[in-house]
Amino acid sequence: MTAIADGIRVIGIGNGDRGDDGIGPLIAERLRASAPSDVSVLIRRGDALALIDDWRGADSAILVDAAAPMTAPGVIHRIDLIADVVPSELSLASTHAFGISQAVGLAYTLGLLPRHLILYAVEGASFAPGAAVTPEVAGAAGPAARRILDEIESLRRIEVEVEADA
Repeated sequence: MTAIADGIRVIGIGNGDRGDDGIGPLIAERLRASAPSDVSVLIRRGDALALIDDWRGADSAILVDAAAPMTAPGVIHRIDLIADVVPSELSLASTHAFGISQAVGLAYTLGLLPRHLILYAVEGASFAPGAAVTPEVAGAAGPAARRILDEIESLRRIEVEVEADA
């Protein structure tokens, strides 16, 4: 079995030209500078269906995306996409017909899910074309990146325990 250190992918999802939808790529860029060198950090600006290819072969994937406002802009939600259901009130801000939920469902049906699939969704306020990420949402980039770095370390510990039990 491949060690988890070789199989963690972080995927920032979103379009930087659509306001707060750019938070996923913004956080991914931060993580490129601070994540361990053996962690792949990708940016997905297009169709969510391509996420299946992005996480293919990874033991763990951490997705970072914007969500429609539910409570307040900048609030960070962590969802285990293997164990939990995305709350219906947490609408992910996909600008495409095929979103994360559909990609996860298709990957499940095809047996293409990674062992661990975690979503960090940051509530946005504005998704207008040509707009910049709002200050409230941009302010969540640092805290979200720190939580994701902690998540990476947690995933590594899980894999070490699994390998020790094997």
